Amino acid sequence: MNRKFFAVAILATLAALPLSAETFSIDPAHSEVGFTIRHLVSNVRGRFNDFSGKINMDTKNLPASSVDFHVKATSIDTAVPDRDKHLRSADFFDVEKFPEISFKSKSIKATGKDSYAVTGAFTMHGVTKEITLPVTFNGTAKDPWGGQRAGFSTETTINRKDYGIVWNKALDSGGVLVGEKVELTLEIEAVKQAAQVAA
Repeated sequence: MNRKFFAVAILATLAALPLSAETFSIDPAHSEVGFTIRHLVSNVRGRFNDFSGKINMDTKNLPASSVDFHVKATSIDTAVPDRDKHLRSADFFDVEKFPEISFKSKSIKATGKDSYAVTGAFTMHGVTKEITLPVTFNGTAKDPWGGQRAGFSTETTINRKDYGIVWNKALDSGGVLVGEKVELTLEIEAVKQAAQVAA
């Protein structure tokens, strides 16, 4: 590659980034990706155990930040192995064909003190739709090891049928076995990454 072209490309990329952006990586040990769905006459809760993501956070102007988040669909966990196996099958997530669920932000708008509407592309089961997450910024703090951390919370509801997950079973008494609406709850703690030093 032409060196001049490469240098111009690097400068253009840096110019597109917020000047005060800092990269925070999601800490899965102190974060949670949970969900709730209706089953017959109760609500079943579950979670995904394998996820990762980065937040390029402009601490002086949060709407200039961005989020890139990924979840391994096979890590679904409802504490019932047989049910989890069914959820991984082609009836639901079909994890062999669609191993990942992701969200990549497109815009962030302030909606109040420490509250933001984060709009982006949400992909699940091979289907991508634009959704807006109501995110609460829980602030930043230093941990006991000198690291800088930031916290975020969000809850939203999606319809699984919008993403091609349509399996169900009719009941003799009327209605169906599994609900269509899924409540998603994310509690995120992210840790600031050390700046890269050029060689």
